Amino acid sequence: MEKQQTVDRILEDVEMNWPQAHQRILPQVLRLIRAEHGLRCAVGVVFDKYQLQGADYSALATLRRTPAPHCLSPTTLYHSMLFSSGGLTKVLNRLEQAELIERVANPEDKRSKLVKLSDLGKQLVEQVVVELQQTERQFMQPLSVEEQQQLDQLLAKLVP
Repeated sequence: MEKQQTVDRILEDVEMNWPQAHQRILPQVLRLIRAEHGLRCAVGVVFDKYQLQGADYSALATLRRTPAPHCLSPTTLYHSMLFSSGGLTKVLNRLEQAELIERVANPEDKRSKLVKLSDLGKQLVEQVVVELQQTERQFMQPLSVEEQQQLDQLLAKLVP
């Protein structure tokens, strides 16, 4: 299997073979794309271990960070998730089948159901988050604490 080219090598190749494009390339965007891919692969290993998809974890973590009893309407859940999911119904069905969430009656609207984190779901998400945080720390290890803080401040300007 061939090793992935570095961003610097990609930039060199573009400069040599496509100079018109090289003048307009933003290297920082290429690095953000590559960093996002690397981080996604690293956390994907953790998700695979627990047979979760990113949207599954996002829904569970969103429910967990809400006050007890960790219950939201599907619409509020969707708007509160870190990663959006176009197929939230599919995600909720999968999580309900795995007994990680429950669908409970909505006392304010008898026509709808709320999504509630089950005890099993709470236990799982609390276990997964520890491993994800370790993975994220390893990913960020090349940067000093000060550089990580600076990166956070810069990215906060792009993604509030």
